[in-house]
Amino acid sequence: MDRTNNGAALGFDPARLDRLNDWMGRYVDAGRLPGAVTLIARRGELAFLDWCGKRNVAEGTDWTADTIVRAYSMSKPITSVALMMLYEKGLFHLDDPVAKWLPELAGLKVLKKGATSIDDVEECTATMTITHALTHRTGFTYGFQGGVLGDAYEARKLAFGPKGESLEAGVKELAELPLAFQPGSRWNYGVSTDVVGRLVEVISGQDLQSFFNDHILGPLGMEDTFFGIPDSKLDRFAELYTPNEDLSLKLVDTAQKTVYREAGVKTFSGGGGLQSTIDDYWKFAEMLRAKGAYDGGRILGPRTVDFMASNHLEGDLAANGQPVFSEVSYAGIGFGLGFAVMIDPPKSESMGSPGDFGWGGMASTAFWVDPVEDMVVIFMTQLMPSSFYPIRKELRALVHQALVD
Repeated sequence: MDRTNNGAALGFDPARLDRLNDWMGRYVDAGRLPGAVTLIARRGELAFLDWCGKRNVAEGTDWTADTIVRAYSMSKPITSVALMMLYEKGLFHLDDPVAKWLPELAGLKVLKKGATSIDDVEECTATMTITHALTHRTGFTYGFQGGVLGDAYEARKLAFGPKGESLEAGVKELAELPLAFQPGSRWNYGVSTDVVGRLVEVISGQDLQSFFNDHILGPLGMEDTFFGIPDSKLDRFAELYTPNEDLSLKLVDTAQKTVYREAGVKTFSGGGGLQSTIDDYWKFAEMLRAKGAYDGGRILGPRTVDFMASNHLEGDLAANGQPVFSEVSYAGIGFGLGFAVMIDPPKSESMGSPGDFGWGGMASTAFWVDPVEDMVVIFMTQLMPSSFYPIRKELRALVHQALVD
């Protein structure tokens, strides 16, 4: 892919799009990000693509359009699409109890309010459904969220990492711990989408990697997206960084020593295990923009995409117990079946369109699809945690200020 500023033909002011170059350059030149790439497409055509910086700072290797990155939680929308493909075949119902398909998750306990011990539990009085799993209302969490339950996840190293025994084994271990709250009672980011991935395996009869390859990655031509990176492609895999106290870059993971090398990956984490490129992820996002269609084929029905991209909560995320996540305020933001959904841009204090939907990843990646503007936006870098800089808010402002049609 070549650098592109085709904005004038697609309703953008090209000079205003160039502000994205300045923005990325400021972060990279200041040593805050190693490298970055931004893609904007409208009406199915590429409007803007540019990048800067290094994918390996120490060796001075330039960031390129085909740089492979850790997508982390941008895996979640793909996993959610996989499950909904099975839903379209009539193989399950969204109100099915999760335990119908994963019986190890029957009979779970729930932490009491204000619990100070992992044993301070009560009976689970609500049924955890597949909708709860798709919308992060199960009561599962992540270790980095902290608290009694998060600390228990950390102690057990329960994170569905690539070197775990299997996705099946991870869910069975998850069943040994209580839930953070009664299913359906609030929203909490966690390993729910790894449970969704396991549901895909059980309902389809395929492991998650095989299902992805056969039904999503293969049909979309996503040849650089995988749970485990082949050695032949490691030279394009970006290094991962985190900020030091002085905001300089500290190396966290290298291409040669990464846990994501193909030979070592055993657990296919639907919640955060995929690696990808901006071109590959554009194919996936473009399928969503086109209501499930891509290159003459179809992944989902149009009404299924609309259903997934609708808010499935009562009110916004702030009203469901999550006023802020990462660096983003969640007032005015809802959640669908695998995506955050913009409900009210003024309330969110962020540029956007009602109904735009997307998600991001732990290494500061992000994407969204805007049905009103007929637009896809993708940003990729490799800096964790994603909450360190207000990248996503700035990106939204920069994209929308450039639209003039």
